[in-house]
Amino acid sequence: MPDLPKEPEPRDPAAGAGPREPTAEELRGLRLLRGLVTVLTATMIAGIAAIVVLLYLRLPGGATASAPPAPAPLPAQLPALPGSITLPEGARAQAVTAGPGWWAVVTRAGDILLYDAEGTLLRRIAAEELAAD
Repeated sequence: MPDLPKEPEPRDPAAGAGPREPTAEELRGLRLLRGLVTVLTATMIAGIAAIVVLLYLRLPGGATASAPPAPAPLPAQLPALPGSITLPEGARAQAVTAGPGWWAVVTRAGDILLYDAEGTLLRRIAAEELAAD
């Protein structure tokens, strides 16, 4: 008759051959470790959620994105440009603006010409003066 396998002998847990029960100190350390991992997980989830919300709000097309503000409406009547404003020889106007009682003309050379309401030249600010400031 063939030999039958023998029944395994029981192992002695003190001999280190099998799993052992953790000590009370090891259990406290494992609970602390489990708590720290849980806190870290919650922190990472909150951080990722915050990043997603900030990206949604800051990128174009997000909740706060809107059309640029409409330009201010023009006054009912624009001030009339005095017909007596004459530019110096060779100067060509690039921009014109008006204030209460004065006009300013910016030339293509970068000079600023200030006129009063009647069209009299009050001051000429050369581009070189502006560059020095």
